[in-house]
Parts: sequence; C-alpha cells; structure tokens
Amino acid sequence: MLFVVSGPSGAGKDTVVDALRNRMPQLRYSVSATTRAPRSGEIPGVSYFFVARDEFERARERGEFLETKEYNGNLYGTPRSFVEQTLGEGYDIVMKPEVNGALAIKRAFPAAVLVFLLPDKFSYLQQRLAERRTESQEEIAARLAIADREYAAIPNFDYVVINEQAPAVREDLPAVDDLEAIVRAERFRIHHYNDSDLKLLRES
Repeated sequence: MLFVVSGPSGAGKDTVVDALRNRMPQLRYSVSATTRAPRSGEIPGVSYFFVARDEFERARERGEFLETKEYNGNLYGTPRSFVEQTLGEGYDIVMKPEVNGALAIKRAFPAAVLVFLLPDKFSYLQQRLAERRTESQEEIAARLAIADREYAAIPNFDYVVINEQAPAVREDLPAVDDLEAIVRAERFRIHHYNDSDLKLLRES
C-alpha cells in the first residue's frame, strides 16, 4: 500500500513521518528529489536527493518522476522507479510530498491513501517556520500564502490528522498515534484480500 502524508510547510510532516517509521520499520520510505539546498541536519539520499536544477529537468524529460512540483522557487519530484518496484515486491510505502504532488500521486495510484497533516491552529505554522531559522521573513510569508491555498485541497484527501502544538519533538505525539492507526486500519480493509486469500482463511 502507498501512504501519502502531505500538508502545508511547517505542519510537522518530517517529525510525524520519522516517528511513524521508527514505530513501523517495515514501512519503506520514498525519498524525494529536490533542487533546493540542504537544511541543517538534512542528509543527502536520506532526507532528499539534492540535485542541480538542470539535472532534475533532464530526469523529468525522461519521465523518471511520478510527479513533480515547483514550490517556492524549488523543484520537487517523486522517483517513479522506487515506488513501482517496491509496491511490486509487496512492501508498503510512506512518503511526504507537497500537496499538489500528493494529488498527482493519487491520480497515478488511485488506491493510494492520502493523509492531510495540519496544526491545530494555522498561526502555529508561522511559529514553526520561524523556529527552523532556515528562511527569511519573505520566504516564510511566501510559504504561509501557499499554505492558505493548500488548505482548499483538504476535501480531496482520505484523512485529516491534527498535529497538536508540542513543546518538544517527541515520538508519542497524538498525531503519530493517529497516523499509525490509519496505516493499521487500512491494511485490514476487505478489498485487500482476494478470493483465494479468503478461501484459505475459511478452510484453515
């Protein structure tokens, strides 16, 4: 199954998804590519594939991305080969693209489960972005304007998870509990079992 966690910048996607992966290490993570510069603490190939813009554009022309998005002046994309191969091998995947990217992935993989992560108050977005100390006030204002538009996409998602404001980064955040519950519940939906699976259960 493909789990897509998205939402506005500053909603806490990195924290929540990283904590989920610690709890559920069998989940494969799809690393996105981007043309933006690494932030403090980000590891190339783990946080993102950091590539030059011309290299990104050539890969896009070759059809190597499942979806691409220009966000705040930078390009982002989801490598197609990893997603198709990993799903084909029977593994679940979690990813955290931008909102428009999430909607594009849903069009390519209608069975994908889309989760919109947002803070309990919109004003917390500005606070969280400022606490990063990685962007100017102009860049933060641009991200907040984008976030305001992204909220309009919520009806296109399958779930909404509220990431409550917390004084420190913790793995016991309620949002992580909620996301884990979604993953576990989706795995037990009846349409994931074919007739032969159900026959084996009945005859066991």
